[in-house]
Amino acid sequence: MDQENIVDDVHDIENEGLLDRKGIDRYWSEVSDKNMTYTEPLLVKRTNTTSQIAIVGANVCPIESLDYEIIENELFKQDWRSRKKVQIFQYVLLKWAFALLIGLGTGLVGFFNNIAVENISGFKLLLTSDLMSKHKYFKAFAAYAGCNVVLAVAAAALCAFIAPAAAGSGIPEIFGSILGVSAGFVVGKEGPMVHTGACIANLLGQGGSRKYHLTWTWLRYFKNDRDRRDMITCGAAAGVAAAFRAPVGGVLFALEEAASWWRSALLWRTFFTTAVVAIVLRAFIQYCNTGKCGLFGEGGLIMYDVSSAKTTYSGSDILAVIFLGTIGGILGSIYNYFVDKVLRTYSIINERGAAFKILLVIIISCLTSCCSFGLPWFAKCIACPTDLTVSCPTVGESGNYKSFQCSSGYYNDLASLFLNTNDDAIRNLFSTSTTKEFHISSLFIFFGAVYCLGIITYGIAIPSGLFIPVILAGACYGRLVGRLFESMSTLDTGLFALLGAASFLGGTMRMTVSLCIILLELTNDLQLLPLVMLVLLISKTVADNFNKGVYDQILKIKGLPYMEAHAEPYMRHLVARDVITGPLVTFSGIEKVGNILHALKTTGHNGFPVIDEPPLSGPPELCGIVLRSHLLVLLKRKNFSRDRVVTGDDILQRFAAFDFAKAGSGKGIKLEDLDIEEEEMEMYVDLHPITNSSPYTVVETMSLAKAAILFRQLGLRHMCVVPKSQGRPPIVGILTRHDFMPEHILGLNPHVMPDK
Repeated sequence: MDQENIVDDVHDIENEGLLDRKGIDRYWSEVSDKNMTYTEPLLVKRTNTTSQIAIVGANVCPIESLDYEIIENELFKQDWRSRKKVQIFQYVLLKWAFALLIGLGTGLVGFFNNIAVENISGFKLLLTSDLMSKHKYFKAFAAYAGCNVVLAVAAAALCAFIAPAAAGSGIPEIFGSILGVSAGFVVGKEGPMVHTGACIANLLGQGGSRKYHLTWTWLRYFKNDRDRRDMITCGAAAGVAAAFRAPVGGVLFALEEAASWWRSALLWRTFFTTAVVAIVLRAFIQYCNTGKCGLFGEGGLIMYDVSSAKTTYSGSDILAVIFLGTIGGILGSIYNYFVDKVLRTYSIINERGAAFKILLVIIISCLTSCCSFGLPWFAKCIACPTDLTVSCPTVGESGNYKSFQCSSGYYNDLASLFLNTNDDAIRNLFSTSTTKEFHISSLFIFFGAVYCLGIITYGIAIPSGLFIPVILAGACYGRLVGRLFESMSTLDTGLFALLGAASFLGGTMRMTVSLCIILLELTNDLQLLPLVMLVLLISKTVADNFNKGVYDQILKIKGLPYMEAHAEPYMRHLVARDVITGPLVTFSGIEKVGNILHALKTTGHNGFPVIDEPPLSGPPELCGIVLRSHLLVLLKRKNFSRDRVVTGDDILQRFAAFDFAKAGSGKGIKLEDLDIEEEEMEMYVDLHPITNSSPYTVVETMSLAKAAILFRQLGLRHMCVVPKSQGRPPIVGILTRHDFMPEHILGLNPHVMPDK
């Protein structure tokens, strides 16, 4: 049985020195144009025998599952019985305290991120505008492109040299995101913000550190994957709340997209965390409204208020919205298709080293600068409206009316979109009561440029998010449709832009509830809720007929074995024993040290079944599962006996549950740390006190579909398969996440039709 575990949780793996990258052969996967079904994984395992290989950030490294299940062994039960009420109160109080700290930290990072982007981008754009006003066009382009390249190289250097996997503390992620967004790329900062929030939560969730003498007794309860997962979920939700100022949307995003396991207690803590983020951001925005934050003011955070528009719609408007959602779903699926192709191409380029990564970033930066500065020259100058409450053309600040090369009293509508931050460009497209502000030809040009730039920019060596590029392209598409339907629709073109953004998000992300709430919190227009819901449902339904969501595709490309919430149809034709492979490595309840050490050296399995045999029991019976990490601790302490006798009471006295707690990232005991003498190899060790005596089991004839649903909903790492009849060994095999992957199932059962 192949017991190795492969999971999308990768933050607890030490990557250094585990893998020879030259031993990895990467090849193109065969892709079905209709459903993007991958017949072979992108990554092939060659040298590594301990876990699945996948791409984490920019690195190829082994990944393993995490132990979310409570290990109910004798040590755990003894520790639970010994807990006092004050310790339980401390544990609950600390969970809420950590949620508060995650919210405060993520909120501060979100504010710092926005204020830095606004001021850096503002300086660059003001310098360009000043040179343009003096008719120094070549100098203006040189200054604009030069600033973009410098910022882009700095962001790429952070990713290429300091944090290739955008992992660790999250500090390189923050600065890389600031520099990348400020460099004018068609990227967003919500993706890096989600990652940063998760990094903050991960640091707080380490549960203390012996290395830094942070081992207070009341912190030991957090040294497990279950609590760390909950904190990281709070951090991811806080990141969305900080990026969009959408606390409820952040909670729903974590529920719908980020977390594969949920419970009511986690819902409350996540909601509390995002509420703290919203309060922190609101407090700093109030402070910045006084003008003490440089160029950062009311428009710094993503907040597009369209509530002033009149929201009334009729049957013709519904038809326009249906058309909007249908085409948006098609365009979103095409967007995902090309993002997939581009990511596969970039993975080959990025493999060649840091120099190639930075060179690719420079090329994309120059291309983006040429488009942003060159395309506005094709737009005609438009006379400023006479009934404006703002200045036209806009000078010295962000706004809808950039003069560019136009004379006084005129503005360039394309420059108003290109020579702005992405946030301000979206705000311009969402602006209401400005139907004729952007010419139809300008909207066509901007949509084509942003659509293509968004595709080729994602995947280069800078921290980047997909939300903002998709919203930007979708808003332009929606405003364009609004202009085309203005003769038969009463909806404002700004509202059409919002609905276009929703259709694009539904067509690419394939989320519904969280996107709907995020858009409502962004735009402050509850009256548009029915149309937003309708367009999201239509675009998602249409796009699902062509391929999967962009996040699902990226998970597949990286080799991360993500399990869907539903079982594939072909799994109903198989049973649990059909995907079990051997041989199965088991231990006796009292096992010889040499046998344990040999199994640890020759396999990469994380869990081993423990079987009691005579004289410890009558017929052989399954005692439970023992974890690899627990065996290493037991062998390290050398609690051996020369005779094959039960020594569980001695182990319970010498060990505490805290000794077997999950170590921080890369700090656990490794096989190389053991120093076992030759004579000790023939001694015995009692495994009963550290064996999980209540593992989840299924009978071998259970439908594989039902087993997969149980596995995912319970958040398991191991699922024991037991025989249906008597007189056989007490365990048939162990199912892990790897065994539910389509590549593994279809490889063992080639007669099964994947589509049935």
